[in-house]
Amino acid sequence: MIRSMTGFGKAAREHRGDAVTVELSAVNHRFLDVSLRLPGEWAAADIALRELLRERVSRGKLNVSISRKRADGSAQRLRLDRALAQQYIERARELAELIGSKEPVTLDMIAGQANIFVAEGDTEDLDALRAFLCALVGEALDSLDAMRANEGRALAKDLLERLGLIRQSLGAAEARLPQLNELYTERLRARIQELAINSDLAQDRLAMEVALAAERGDVTEEVVRLKSHLDHAEEMIRGEEPAGRKLNFLSQEMQREMNTLG
Repeated sequence: MIRSMTGFGKAAREHRGDAVTVELSAVNHRFLDVSLRLPGEWAAADIALRELLRERVSRGKLNVSISRKRADGSAQRLRLDRALAQQYIERARELAELIGSKEPVTLDMIAGQANIFVAEGDTEDLDALRAFLCALVGEALDSLDAMRANEGRALAKDLLERLGLIRQSLGAAEARLPQLNELYTERLRARIQELAINSDLAQDRLAMEVALAAERGDVTEEVVRLKSHLDHAEEMIRGEEPAGRKLNFLSQEMQREMNTLG
């Protein structure tokens, strides 16, 4: 069954006394675009989490947020990397000398550099941390999938009803084709009889116009192709594989056949 491209999922657990929450939101996108935010002290789990997300989600814009609330309510501690800060100061002075600048090295210039302040965290088993976070993200993905599946069932029901209406219209058009051909022939006959031309020539003209009308009015190919597209669309909607892109293409093909038939 098809799934909606939009959805939300959430999961929460305790980790070493801290409350950890994962929230996922997904919207439509041509490709898979993952935005992952997690606490800085858990950055080592980033690659494993992205691999898990790619395995579970084929495409869409996916926003993932992992938050950690410490049990004691304390904020995360930061420490200054003095050696790195000293290097930034020395290199900044070298650069100023190189370009002949008298501008002093300021606090703002150095404090904004990468990795000047390092988050201090408790020592953790990285393998255990990755396993915990992957399991929690997996729960949130289950919640997301359930919501997308529910919306997908509603979409599938609506699409199948609309395809059924197209089938009904196509059947009505098919039933009228012989009648329309006869009507068109009578109109041609009446038109030619109005022309003040030789009778033999009129009959030849009528035969030619009827032949041309029959050729232009033969929509057997379009009818067969449209029926095939309808069958294929219903098969994809009821199938288990992702069908959004294929249905988009197939809907354009159906529109072409209907335009020609019209």
